[in-house]
Amino acid sequence: MAKMKLQSLKLSRKNKGNGKSGDKNGGKGSDSPKVMSFSQQLMWAFVIFLFLVWGYSLVGQSSKATVIPLSQFSSFVKEGQIQTITVEGDTLTGTKSDSSLVKAKKESSASVLDTLSAYGISTSTLASTTITVETARGLSFWGSLIPIILPILFLAFMIWWLGRGIKGANMQALSFGQSRAKVINPDDAKEKILFKDVAGAKEAKEELLEIVEFLRAPKKFLDIGAQIPKGVLLMGAPGTGKTMLARAVAGEAGVPFFHLSGSEFEEMFVGVGASRVRDLFDMAKKAAPAIIFIDEIDAVGRARSANIGGQGEGREQTLNQILVEMDGFEPTQNLIVMAATNRPDVLDQALLRPGRFDRRVTLDLPDRGDREAILTVHTKNKPLGEDVNLSVIAERTPGFSGADLSSLMNEGAILAAREGRTSVAQYDLIRSIEKVMLGPERKSHVLSPKEKKLTAYHEAGHALVASCLPDADPVHKISIIARGRAGGYTLKLPLDERRLMSRATFLDDIAMSLGGYVAEKEIFGDITTGPSNDLQVATRMARDMVTKYGMSTLGPVALESDGQAMFGRGMYDKGYSEAFSEKIDSEVKRIMDEAWQRARTIIIDKRIALTAIAEELIRVENIERDEFEKLLILHGIQPKRKEEIV
Repeated sequence: MAKMKLQSLKLSRKNKGNGKSGDKNGGKGSDSPKVMSFSQQLMWAFVIFLFLVWGYSLVGQSSKATVIPLSQFSSFVKEGQIQTITVEGDTLTGTKSDSSLVKAKKESSASVLDTLSAYGISTSTLASTTITVETARGLSFWGSLIPIILPILFLAFMIWWLGRGIKGANMQALSFGQSRAKVINPDDAKEKILFKDVAGAKEAKEELLEIVEFLRAPKKFLDIGAQIPKGVLLMGAPGTGKTMLARAVAGEAGVPFFHLSGSEFEEMFVGVGASRVRDLFDMAKKAAPAIIFIDEIDAVGRARSANIGGQGEGREQTLNQILVEMDGFEPTQNLIVMAATNRPDVLDQALLRPGRFDRRVTLDLPDRGDREAILTVHTKNKPLGEDVNLSVIAERTPGFSGADLSSLMNEGAILAAREGRTSVAQYDLIRSIEKVMLGPERKSHVLSPKEKKLTAYHEAGHALVASCLPDADPVHKISIIARGRAGGYTLKLPLDERRLMSRATFLDDIAMSLGGYVAEKEIFGDITTGPSNDLQVATRMARDMVTKYGMSTLGPVALESDGQAMFGRGMYDKGYSEAFSEKIDSEVKRIMDEAWQRARTIIIDKRIALTAIAEELIRVENIERDEFEKLLILHGIQPKRKEEIV
């Protein structure tokens, strides 16, 4: 029944002239006719006109007779060159001995014999010449109408052709307020996605199974008086699979899936978004049971505020229309509205109240097990080498989203193909991790001996400080090969999955970030622009400790700004006074100074180890974890083990 409703819905939409609704090109589907521009139509009309003129010029030229004066024609007859004469009205057509034709005009009132006799042609000569008299052919009724009808038809054709462009523009104007949602039919095997195609997100799938069951068998819930939530909000970081999970719900339930982005509601005209919302919900209600999915709903669902000067009026009208449509659902309508956002904090509270998006499903970044499952999904069409161990790749990619892991596998396949191999090796995947995290290698960026030495000591400072601090993550790789925007990098990864960050971990990470800065100053007595990003990261981390997490002497208070504009003023309320702002700055400065001192103590005490690490970096440019730990043990530093990380 859902399929029949959906097909009838698509047919009615086509009859409205909207083309293929839901096409990615803004409603201009591949099946809609392409209207030529006015200049192109004018050019084609001119070409057709030339062909018509050329055709008219050929009318009446059925014979290739040469027109000559009557006197010359008489001379040919007198000399015996003309064998036959055909008389048609006042036209004389003669056939010469060489089969060529000549034509001449005589007076209409005189006969052919009188005309030729007047030119001195004897009767014997005329007797030897065959003379045929034919009745003059006049135009038929339709023949007389052709010169009148053809110009009229040509003008009518021109008006119709040029009017097509105007009609196409009018049709686009009429369809301006119609929805451009992409509709995925449940019987479309190429577009259909099931839960088994989405790795990880176990808790989210369990939460959404209730929605699937309601769409499959709503009577079981309605008979007992239960009401399934009308709206489901999928929240999570970018790339965690919110869109795929929404499509999987539709695939499991076997219902049509209406998909569009929040930004597709908005245009340059106020009111278009609200019109498209109404049209979208009308389409979905006719195809029910169905799912409406609005991706990036924060584009239209941001919290409403005082709009000074009318700014954002169109967006608010669109939001109001969504709220009204969700309130208008009947309890028996099998229609679910799903939305996705990575900014739930900016959504309007009216969207989140009970009866609208009151069911919220959070998608976290995948843990190690989920990452391995996601990597397995993305290896279906990729031939892997015998040395590939996805468990190791999953261990080295904490914090990666599903989209990051997909990009990682794709980059590994590209690296293998570029080097002429037919399978993806473990080394390809290891290199692709760094490429996804930091960018491609800049092999053309050749360092001078001085810069290479400075970069080696800088990265060695990061690695040494991280290895000596108890709560810092262990170092997995050090490199002085430029990659992305970084001249070198120190890759440190946690041994276990981490959901919470402690104050001690923050302090050790800040000190580790300052390790390169301190190493440059202690070894070379000067500072370069290299540590600029390290200082930004460390300062931001220290400020978050003070203003967000209450990890300072200022006590358990949250001081971050909520970013809400004050009414009537073009400024933002910080939420605290200028005097307290000075205290925040002083506390951030204190944390940075203490971290700098801790890093400096390690660099001075372990200078021999620092020099050994830097010299090895200058020699090989890359140091992996095993080689790095051997250097640490050689200089009396015990590497971190999994059981030591608490």
